[in-house]
Amino acid sequence: MALDVCALVCRGNRVLSDDHFVFFNNPQTADGSVRTLAPTAPDKAAICVSFDGLPDEADRFVLVAAIDPEANPDADLSGFTDARIRLLDPRLTELGQLEVSDGRSDETALVLGSFRRRPNGDWDFVLGGKGYAGGLKELVQDFGIEVD
Repeated sequence: MALDVCALVCRGNRVLSDDHFVFFNNPQTADGSVRTLAPTAPDKAAICVSFDGLPDEADRFVLVAAIDPEANPDADLSGFTDARIRLLDPRLTELGQLEVSDGRSDETALVLGSFRRRPNGDWDFVLGGKGYAGGLKELVQDFGIEVD
């Protein structure tokens, strides 16, 4: 199943701007703090984020996955299980793995999880789990992005 993995740089539950939605048609933020990378085995997708480079007003970095409707028009996320986020340092040394939510039938997009900025500036990971039957379009609209 072909999945698009995307990132949203947010304040609360709203993306800062359309430029802060990183996906296949916008592979990086204007400041370069978030960008897509070509995945290497065993990864199926890769997004690089410089948490220190995120705008000061950003307090949430959200990772999402959505089925590519052109490649899989009748698919849902029921088979999306046991996925993980691998954390790598700048030298690509693995620092750890974070489990993410499993998909469910009738959903075609899913919030995998989010990193939230604490008052001291550190970032914590919060497991996602909210799924969307309306795919990536419905998901990004929920975060304040207007879609034609």
